[in-house]
Amino acid sequence: MSTVLVTGGSGFIGAHTILQLLAAGHEVRTTVRNPDRAKDVVAMLREGSASAPDKVGFVTADLLRDDGWREAAAGCDYVLHVASPLGVHVPEDENELIIPAREGTLRVLRAARDAGVKRVVVTSSFAAIGYGHPPRTTPFDETDWSNLDGDGVQAYPKSKTLAERAAWDFIAREGGGLELAVVNPTAVFGPALGADFSESVGIVKALLDGAMPAVPRIYFGLVDVRDVADLHLRAMTSPKAKGERFLAVSGETMSILQVARVLREKIGDKARRVPRFQAPDWLMRLAARRNPLARAALPLLGKVRSSTSAKAQNLLGWRPRGNAEMLVATAESLIRLGLVKA
Repeated sequence: MSTVLVTGGSGFIGAHTILQLLAAGHEVRTTVRNPDRAKDVVAMLREGSASAPDKVGFVTADLLRDDGWREAAAGCDYVLHVASPLGVHVPEDENELIIPAREGTLRVLRAARDAGVKRVVVTSSFAAIGYGHPPRTTPFDETDWSNLDGDGVQAYPKSKTLAERAAWDFIAREGGGLELAVVNPTAVFGPALGADFSESVGIVKALLDGAMPAVPRIYFGLVDVRDVADLHLRAMTSPKAKGERFLAVSGETMSILQVARVLREKIGDKARRVPRFQAPDWLMRLAARRNPLARAALPLLGKVRSSTSAKAQNLLGWRPRGNAEMLVATAESLIRLGLVKA
């Protein structure tokens, strides 16, 4: 089988992707910013029932530095570039997110090209597709790009859009024989493997903890992390994926209130702290004066962005799980790991 580099193996998507690569028989190497995180990755892989997690190779590399990337890519057939700066808060300087995302992607691509890697799969985001547009009823797809001059486009969508644009430009201008495919997930849920999980899983944790007396009027597409990992593997090996983007979304767009209702319906008393009401927008604007998370939510209030994964399903045979199944798996994993209030 192939040798595959996964950048950011300590992350939520990264760890699940390593699990599926190991299950498929690939030799896996991953990057961590701090060598001490290697033990955390192994622990997550064990939680995910990986076979021989200790056989994963580790290289220390940072998106902001050149050190380590040449060694990380050497001898690899494929690279899955999953590592990315997180976008929970709105930074005072948007370049805190933009520079690591864009420059880190270019570092990975250069190292892959110089090492003779066949294909790189970059984890982008729906944030590079569906932001900054006026309201529309038609679903977003891979032909769309976020409009960075549009209203309410914050640092995270900018970082993902500029990083993906930079990746395609690199391949066109100086990629040599290197191939590129891109995966654009919506909000990523699914089973946590430890305390490192997505911002979306953090929403489920906050609901289960009762951290929100009422939920904001926010809508998003959902996708299970296991299906995101599966799509990465399909994009890695399928000849049809060369030069393509793939939007990853499971089904219907949901509001946080609908997510809360699914949790109460499916897991019963374990969801006893989950809120039942939606906060009015004016209350969110008031809260945003003091709460950074509320401030980050303001541009999202009331905006429904539907999207379609028809391309991934038709071209690569990808079949995602349903929304209820992934939400239950998310909640049950958090409870099992003791990450929510007893």
